[in-house]
Amino acid sequence: MKIAFFTEGNWLGKVSRDNPNMRTEMAWMCTLNADHYNIHGGNIQGEYDLAVCIIPKKNPKFDTSRIRRQCKQVTSMQEGPHWYFQDYPLEQQIWYYNTLQEMDFLFVHNEIDKKYFQGLTNKKCKILPSLMIEDTLKDIPDNVGEGVMMGGNFCQWYGGFDSYIVAQQFGTDVTVPSMGRKIEGEEEMENLTHLSYLNWTNWIAELSKRKYGVHLMRTHAAGTFALNCAYLGIPCIGYKGLDTQEICHPNCTVEVGDLVKAKQIAEKLRIDEDFYLYCINTAKEKYKEHYHENKFNNTFKEQFKIS
Repeated sequence: MKIAFFTEGNWLGKVSRDNPNMRTEMAWMCTLNADHYNIHGGNIQGEYDLAVCIIPKKNPKFDTSRIRRQCKQVTSMQEGPHWYFQDYPLEQQIWYYNTLQEMDFLFVHNEIDKKYFQGLTNKKCKILPSLMIEDTLKDIPDNVGEGVMMGGNFCQWYGGFDSYIVAQQFGTDVTVPSMGRKIEGEEEMENLTHLSYLNWTNWIAELSKRKYGVHLMRTHAAGTFALNCAYLGIPCIGYKGLDTQEICHPNCTVEVGDLVKAKQIAEKLRIDEDFYLYCINTAKEKYKEHYHENKFNNTFKEQFKIS
């Protein structure tokens, strides 16, 4: 199956397995041996069986007819939470909805997103799981680290304040990555260290130095933080709604807003060594069972009946 991805990135070609910045969409392109094109223009070289369009958040309008002329099937890949398009002006909301209606089917992140987009569009939806390409991670040691890593900062999108309150329960150093939505005053918070920007490989290496993860994010997106923690065997406390969280960290998952339960889990992870080790082993096993690259490729082949 010949596949092309269309994003707002201004580059052309394939993603090599040694790419140090293997974010989720790059991992999809890599394992599917897909070609990449800019979604807003440029020559499409040859014909494709499937086009996957990742609709840009800031400039969502693009010409679907240009892509459809070269591709037998055209789909969109959910970018961010299913509700984000409702922050657009109404004209762009309607355009986004009409664009989804032009697709042959839709790729989504989570079961909850599948229900939403099927109800919104009456289109068939397929879950495209988050993915990690492990080639650049082989030198990362497999050991238990120290401290807590939060999954995001203090804007509403990432729910950092919830994570910060629960992270303090561990009584150890707390670190947070620097994100594009970082808000003023964050660096003045007590017992909180901000990382500088890191490429994906260096981010995984930095995360591996931590003992616990907390990402109480109400936004349902790709769930990469919970997945990264599972790969490394780091228990991650998070809210329901993200498939990666619920599948890989079932004993560390709470209802949205239930900080009482989240703090209880943090305390149990801190004082109960057997529970902590059980959560480590569960995360690693669930990652291999549900999110390893081989599993991803087999699921993709089954969806499209590829031999």
